[in-house]
Amino acid sequence: QVRLVESGGGSVQAGGSLRLSCVVSGSSSYYMAWFRLAPDKEREGIAYINIDGGTTIYADSVNGRFTISRDKVKNTLYLQMSNLKPEDTAMYYCAARPIPVSQEWMFAVQSYSYWGQGTQVTVSS
Repeated sequence: QVRLVESGGGSVQAGGSLRLSCVVSGSSSYYMAWFRLAPDKEREGIAYINIDGGTTIYADSVNGRFTISRDKVKNTLYLQMSNLKPEDTAMYYCAARPIPVSQEWMFAVQSYSYWGQGTQVTVSS
């Protein structure tokens, strides 16, 4: 049974930084992504990383400000968030899938089999 546990959320002022973590129980052989869910919006895929970390893809909304990475030894996924904006306020989730996904499906909710419980990020102006 795969279990994903996020941490690292919190409240920051605009322009600040946070680093989210997602510990994956069991194997690290998953393709992974970060999603977020803001009030009155649909869940949005924002960052993707393949198994060896050699491929990363970002949504336009976070490109250049967020960095996804993974530590295979620690079985942990990270999201370094910089220059945070109030519109980044959301619940952030990590997600995993065991097989590759085409780019058009990388940020589709239905592409992922496993999800964490989420960690809240609040950015004040």
